[in-house]
Amino acid sequence: MALKIGILLGDDIGLEVVPECVKVMKAAAARTSLAVEWRELPVGKRGHELHGKTLPDVTAKALEATDGWVCGPIGHNAYPRNDPTWVMPPIRKRYELFANVKPVRSYPNIPSVHKDVDIVFLRETTEGMMSGSVVLAGSGEFQPNEDIAIGMRVVTRKGANRVAREAFEIARTRRRRMVTALHKEPVYRLVCGMFARECRKVAAEYPDVEFNEVLIDGFALKLVMRPQQYDVVVTTNQFGDIVTDEGAGLVGGLGLAPGLVVGERQAMAQATHGSAPDIAGRNIANPYAMIMSGKMLFEWLGRKRGEPKATQAAQLIDAAMERVIAEAKHLTVDLGGRASTTEMGDAVAAALVLS
Repeated sequence: MALKIGILLGDDIGLEVVPECVKVMKAAAARTSLAVEWRELPVGKRGHELHGKTLPDVTAKALEATDGWVCGPIGHNAYPRNDPTWVMPPIRKRYELFANVKPVRSYPNIPSVHKDVDIVFLRETTEGMMSGSVVLAGSGEFQPNEDIAIGMRVVTRKGANRVAREAFEIARTRRRRMVTALHKEPVYRLVCGMFARECRKVAAEYPDVEFNEVLIDGFALKLVMRPQQYDVVVTTNQFGDIVTDEGAGLVGGLGLAPGLVVGERQAMAQATHGSAPDIAGRNIANPYAMIMSGKMLFEWLGRKRGEPKATQAAQLIDAAMERVIAEAKHLTVDLGGRASTTEMGDAVAAALVLS
């Protein structure tokens, strides 16, 4: 049975990098005889123009029938204020996408603060301090007077357990098989305590994976000084939001930061970077993060659906990207080259044939 994958272009440079991602994914699928049904759906500004919502009902319903989707960056910072139809599309909350998987990896010929870095971060995405994701109605923040502002933080056993389990499952696919949990339990004994206890509970079920814990502030220091000591890192929403950007900064920036947001039965490939309206329409955006996000979607589907062809397609994309970066003939300006977005995407797709 064919995999069903949605295509959501997003805003601004999404209209340029998502087609390159899909081009490479389709080439890898053809190379491995992986059957995929693709469906393009409106979202963001285009969704609003066509249907009056940034997440139109037609898109929301169609996504329910997919195995996953590729979603470009959403330019919500430029959306009109004080209009409830112009909001960040609530995709993660609606489909219960609970873990943001963000790998950071250095390449020998791309300038970076550190070399030999290969870390996969997992950030819980339905709880924590991100108020819009943790309440059914109202807000997780309020201000009773001019001098006081109050926000809540939510951690549940279910949320902590499932993101920890995803971390251990990913660790089992990697050479080092090591998971590091980040928290601040000595201070936040209830919320961080619950997260830490659930991580320990899950760790006991994976005796083949090494497990350790690091306090979040100490980790921020150690990550800058010696990131090579880490393999798979799992933490709560707000902590993860910060350290994943820190990790990307160590290997060359957000242009090299792919991402996958996963749920129990579906996943969304979405790069970490924003929609970059300042360079939109110029065909110079780096497609690396979006292409590698698509690679991660194939990787996840291969593991979750038991589909070896999807796993093989992911491996082909990984090898092709590594070849294109090593040859350095078709890289965008931010990577030290002079290629356009399209030219880099074409090069990666062509490199698949050589794999």
